[in-house]
Amino acid sequence: MDEQELTAEFTAWAAGVERRLLRSAYLLTGDLHRAQDLVQEALVKVALRWARLRDGNPTAYARTIVVRDNVSWWRRWRREVVLDDVGVGEAATVSADPEAALVVRRALARLTPAQRAVLVLRHFDDLTERETAEVLGVAVGTVKSQNAVALARLREGAPELLDLIGRTR
Repeated sequence: MDEQELTAEFTAWAAGVERRLLRSAYLLTGDLHRAQDLVQEALVKVALRWARLRDGNPTAYARTIVVRDNVSWWRRWRREVVLDDVGVGEAATVSADPEAALVVRRALARLTPAQRAVLVLRHFDDLTERETAEVLGVAVGTVKSQNAVALARLREGAPELLDLIGRTR
């Protein structure tokens, strides 16, 4: 396969996966601009390795880059990412329902970055526990415990999520 065909194949793949990666990155970071930067960096890294990755699972590789680069950023700054309220324009990039997007973002803001990453990968990206563990570079047991703690924390601290999905408290 020549360079032009590889480029066309990568471009088609990137166009199909970019929105999902952006949604995940946005939910992880709570910052649209940083999410866009993370996705852009991941796409560049995949593009540089496309000939090798194209027959495997380039989406998993890109998702791993997004998550790990976000963790690296967080560690560099050694602080929790505080998620401020966003305007409707930013919320609409994650959900067609701005009110639902705000509820989800506020709830995710109550979690640690590790808990947030597990919930986003497991419940928004619909990865298995094993796949989530691989992306995060942790044991499956860690994913299970972080998921359980995060869900319990949300049940206690974010009852508005129950209202959103129609469950009673």
